[in-house]
Amino acid sequence: MATTATISSEECPIDLPEALESTGRYVFKDFHNLDVVFDAGGKVSLSLTTVTVTSQMLWPADFLQSPTIASKVGIGGSLWYTMAIVLSVLAFAALCVKLKTRAPGAKTFPQIAYARFGRWTHIMFCCVALFTNLVIIANLILAGKASIEVLTKDSSNEFICLLLAVLFGSYCLVGGLGTTFYISYFNTSIIFISTSIFILKITYFAEPEVANITSAESLHAAMSCLQGPKGNAQDSFLTFRSESGIIFGVVTLFMTIAIIFCDQANWQSRIAAKPSEGMVGFLFAAFLWFAIPTSVSFVTSMTYKTMSLRNGTNLLANEDIDQGYISPLVIQTLLGSEGCYLLLTLITMTLMSTGSGEIMAISSIIVYDIFKAHVTPFRKNLNPTDCPLCSHSKLVSAFDGCQCPPALDCNECGEDVKRAFVGGQEPDFRYKCSIHGKYRHYEQQLLRYKSWAMIWVIAAIVPFGLAIIESGMNLNWAFMAAQVFIAPFLVPLYLTIAWARATDTGLVTGSLAGLVCSVSGMLTYASTYPGGLGDFFTNTAQDYSILTGLLAGFTVSTLVSISISLWTSRNRKTNIKRELNGRIAKDEGGRSATEESTVGSYDQIVDGHLEIEWEKTMSIDNPLNPYKLLYRKELTSIDAWKKPLTTKHMEIIFRRAKLYSGIMAAISFTVFLVVIPALALSQEVLTATQLGAWISVCQHWCLIATVFVVLVPPIQEGIQIWRQKQENKDNSVTTVVTKPDENGTATEQF
Repeated sequence: MATTATISSEECPIDLPEALESTGRYVFKDFHNLDVVFDAGGKVSLSLTTVTVTSQMLWPADFLQSPTIASKVGIGGSLWYTMAIVLSVLAFAALCVKLKTRAPGAKTFPQIAYARFGRWTHIMFCCVALFTNLVIIANLILAGKASIEVLTKDSSNEFICLLLAVLFGSYCLVGGLGTTFYISYFNTSIIFISTSIFILKITYFAEPEVANITSAESLHAAMSCLQGPKGNAQDSFLTFRSESGIIFGVVTLFMTIAIIFCDQANWQSRIAAKPSEGMVGFLFAAFLWFAIPTSVSFVTSMTYKTMSLRNGTNLLANEDIDQGYISPLVIQTLLGSEGCYLLLTLITMTLMSTGSGEIMAISSIIVYDIFKAHVTPFRKNLNPTDCPLCSHSKLVSAFDGCQCPPALDCNECGEDVKRAFVGGQEPDFRYKCSIHGKYRHYEQQLLRYKSWAMIWVIAAIVPFGLAIIESGMNLNWAFMAAQVFIAPFLVPLYLTIAWARATDTGLVTGSLAGLVCSVSGMLTYASTYPGGLGDFFTNTAQDYSILTGLLAGFTVSTLVSISISLWTSRNRKTNIKRELNGRIAKDEGGRSATEESTVGSYDQIVDGHLEIEWEKTMSIDNPLNPYKLLYRKELTSIDAWKKPLTTKHMEIIFRRAKLYSGIMAAISFTVFLVVIPALALSQEVLTATQLGAWISVCQHWCLIATVFVVLVPPIQEGIQIWRQKQENKDNSVTTVVTKPDENGTATEQF
């Protein structure tokens, strides 16, 4: 029996799906292929990007560790901690624009290093990316363990690790990153709804015995009776003028910038959206995320202090506080079993969202940067900028450049499409296109590697989690001190994406020198505390130990990377000319007059801004699914659709988006870097009224954010789907394929 599905002639990729079974396949034509698994089609909407980034920012530490900081430092510690993370997210959003304009086809940030610098720098950044993912997973494991142990009885470490592995991998294998985006919306909605319920249950709809503890007047009265740490204004917990709190904020800023920039999960969320949606999505996510830790940590930390004061002694030992037990204890005490379910829901949702993002990140690095680049490349001994189909250079300025026809313009591929629709599931099916056929089979092999990579990563969480738990590491150390090992790679990564004169020698040397200085600085300062390095997890997690390590690593890696890059880049022009001469020598006809003029123009490029470096990053692409398709409308509008793309083309088509994004970034930085700090520091020690105003503003911020998270994404997605369906109707074509069945011949139309 004949069935009909209408597919846009402009948007349809060559690999047809096994079944048209999802919105992405029916409407947006994002059929199942390797790139779609890891970039969700590259056109995720603004609101969905916002809630997904918010979801990945919401670590269990925001509910567990933030109150720990506030209980030690005062409310200033919680505010400066939150501000530091927000500023680091804003900084990352600004960098992301460079990624999409200079390497629009990249799926991981190590790919950029591979295209520019080759094998060894690429391996270094792969190790950095994987280590960062492991640090985040360690945080999730310890946070999940803390919550489960407080709220349940007799849970073994093996059961906890197995449960966390199931949560992390619960929906990674179904649909790839696209599914992660949609389910992250539900997770984020549940997190914000649950947090709003907690706020309402302890304030506006609080039972009398609960209100007696959590009201602003009660909290202020209790905190006024306690002596805060030295360095706070009037030694009070009720102040934002906190020396240790501000130092902790600076430490957190360096720490979170390093981990956010080096976390492939953040890059994947950014890669999945166009430049404007991606940058603005991160900016909005910062505003949404800000509501969670402030609205939770202020109340829970002060409530714990109030309860301990009335009890006459601390309810938790220092070790339990470092494990993040304050929030579970307070919520369970105030709300009973209902609070336990609420906290379990919050922690479960954060574990699923962040954990699944890390699984996808690790899997993408394994597939793109390990298997595809080093273990099983399509062709061996190719330069990163060479075409895998013909082995010729993909650089715009190359004389013997790639001349492979696009897959969409290939007649043989068109025949393969029809045959794949009929018999693509047969085990002996083979693509016949002489140019693209073998590469299609290679991509299908990588898809199988992707599934196995995810399975093995999920399975490895259990032994990894047990090793982390048995090591004695606590949540405070994993959240704070582990970032010292990542900070030295921050500037080299930035230079890889933003500075044309960076060299592989400079970046590798700077990174390794910074790592040595970072670790040495942390250990040296930690040894000055009582107990020295014998009390390793406590003293190395002290503020000044971490700050010393971060500053040493950051400073040394910056100076060494830039200095050696400037020195070694002197030979860049000579090396480029030598490479060009080698390419010319391959041509049996020798150097023509045209080639001579090309060399002259190439000298101008080298003497200018070394655009050859960005030609390398622009060459990162999939020959079957080129990134030009994603920007077809924009490129057509500037008459660049059939031209070799350069960074100038990308900057032109997104000039207006960059302007709007820049304005929003400036506003965001003003709010979080000027307005809020000025208001906080203008008040020395908060009165009961001022304390109530801060708590109320944070709580109402959370309630408003909840409305945005729940309502805006489905509305925008619905509008986007409707518009795409209308566009599909306007640009649809029908192709007839003959498919035999047991009754004769049936006609399939698509």
